[in-house]
Amino acid sequence: MTTMREPLVSILIPAYNAEEWIAESIESAVAQTWPRKEIIVVDDGSTDRTGDVARSFASQIVKVVSTENRGLSAAVNTAYGLCQGDYIQELDADDLLAPDKIEKQVAALRKTDGPRTLLSGPRGYFYYSTTRAWFPRTCLWEDLTPLEWLLRSMGQNLPMQNSTWLVSRELAEAAGPWDETLWYDQDGDYYSRVLAASVGTRFVAEARMFHRIIGTTQMSHVGNSDRKRESLLRSLKRHIQLLRSLEESERVRKACLAYMQTWYGHFYPDRPDLAAQLQALAAQLHGRLEEPRLQWKYAWMKPVFGWKAAKWAERMLPNFKVSLRREWDKTMFKLEARRA
Repeated sequence: MTTMREPLVSILIPAYNAEEWIAESIESAVAQTWPRKEIIVVDDGSTDRTGDVARSFASQIVKVVSTENRGLSAAVNTAYGLCQGDYIQELDADDLLAPDKIEKQVAALRKTDGPRTLLSGPRGYFYYSTTRAWFPRTCLWEDLTPLEWLLRSMGQNLPMQNSTWLVSRELAEAAGPWDETLWYDQDGDYYSRVLAASVGTRFVAEARMFHRIIGTTQMSHVGNSDRKRESLLRSLKRHIQLLRSLEESERVRKACLAYMQTWYGHFYPDRPDLAAQLQALAAQLHGRLEEPRLQWKYAWMKPVFGWKAAKWAERMLPNFKVSLRREWDKTMFKLEARRA
């Protein structure tokens, strides 16, 4: 009697200047209860001790390579080129996986499922201690077609998180490599292509991952970077083109307009040339983007200090609150570690 071989899962960890977090991320990968796994860490030209910390975990299942700094997409592509897995798990160097995350997702596959089934799970947020992580439920927490997933994600501003997915090699090959010319929303661009190539998502509620909240130093922060703004615009256009290729309808146009409106504030008024491109695209969709509205607590600043100052305050002041929460959680985390 023959038995089917259990799939090999490759866990890919791109890392840049992540010495504070990389050990925990690798530990969460090593601790996966799924037995057949390999872990590939790519140190993307870090200037701190990221590479040294990662190499301390080197073993038969943990491979660490160092490259010159070429960006997130190039690091993921390098790791993918080295991996042998039947399934791919991407893990940011500051995020964590629940120990049974991969095992739960593989177990959720049905006999009738092919490799084009895309496995997802819930994302939790934390600062230092995962015991205090919170998991905001969204309308993506169910099995969905590619069209419905993108409609909900774009229309309601529910961004993807790359570490939630478990992707078959066939799907990864169909989607193609990460775009190394993008410097923002690289994962959104990539996983929208994965979604489009899939037959749909299988949501596994027990397959949890933990997204660490760091602040404006995260790669997901746009700030005043023109390179990131330009990459974001290209990614937005690709998302819209992809969604419209799946269905051309009024609901799709509304979702695309809502999607652009959500991100419009990153271009207006600082980059009028990019904002004009979005307005032209909105016109093609029979709509128009409105001037971004400030929250009431910051709107009073606009006539006094001007739009840019009010916008800066709306973006940056919440970070002070986040910093206070992080410091409190850090203190509690250290106290708990001492007691343990």
